[in-house]
Amino acid sequence: MRFVTFDHRVTPRIGLVTSNDRIIDLHGVPAGSGHEFPADMLGLIRESDWTVEAARHLSETNPKNSIALAEVRLLAPIPRPLKNVFCVGRNYAAHAAEGARAQGREVNLPTVPEFFTKPPTAVTGQGAQVPVDPAVTEKFDYEVELGVVIGKIGKNISRARALDHVFGFTICNDFTARDLQRRHGQWFKGKGLDSSCACGPWIVHKSALPGFADLPIRLRVNGETRQNSRTSDLIFDVPTLIESLSAGLTLEPGDIISTGTPEGVGYAMEPPRFLKPGDVVEAEIEGIGILRNEIVGAPPRG
Repeated sequence: MRFVTFDHRVTPRIGLVTSNDRIIDLHGVPAGSGHEFPADMLGLIRESDWTVEAARHLSETNPKNSIALAEVRLLAPIPRPLKNVFCVGRNYAAHAAEGARAQGREVNLPTVPEFFTKPPTAVTGQGAQVPVDPAVTEKFDYEVELGVVIGKIGKNISRARALDHVFGFTICNDFTARDLQRRHGQWFKGKGLDSSCACGPWIVHKSALPGFADLPIRLRVNGETRQNSRTSDLIFDVPTLIESLSAGLTLEPGDIISTGTPEGVGYAMEPPRFLKPGDVVEAEIEGIGILRNEIVGAPPRG
């Protein structure tokens, strides 16, 4: 099942994408037992003990009030997360190695997950334009990543129980200003710019993606493949990340964990190849879909 947030006529709505690429608008729809579907994705995730089954049943009844996917504008599945997006650095061995080579350093793989965050203002969605201000950064880069959406609150979660706390999966593109990342000596500033965390095009519920741990993951710029790997190449897999992150830290429904990117980023190419206005970036994970964004110039300052 694919759950979306979409803009249709007046206000953002939540919906279920059917197998024939139509959206069932879930907003205010009766769901049995006196329930109505929540108004937003965070509500749907919090109430997932009944919303998922109700949505599955609704899809099987073939409602006639569905909307063609092509007729709506998709937003980020969670347009405004309540907290920063949790991210993981250097979680593919080949990417850690290419980064070390590009910086003239010895290759040392992490022994524990390296976490950082991106603020809610960084989140943008499918088809959104990503502005790049040359006065802020001249080295804007891409990173395709598997996104994990938490569905159940938990703290000190064991690896064995980690997937019980997962709602589903999405695609994240961790756009990064490499010059800011290096200049500030830590990752937050270079990775926290507005619209630098594209998510989407939807959330696939975990029941529909049992093979999430070994999926092809790719990224293209203007049709050229730059990144091409599999999620099974993660150094720290999803259960390990959840166990490590939740140690002494409460994870809540709607939290997003972006699990790291494979090799092929622009700054590690010879010569480096950074994004520029007009570039179309497609981040793809098989079984989830394609997250597409265009790079544009920032509006004039004033």
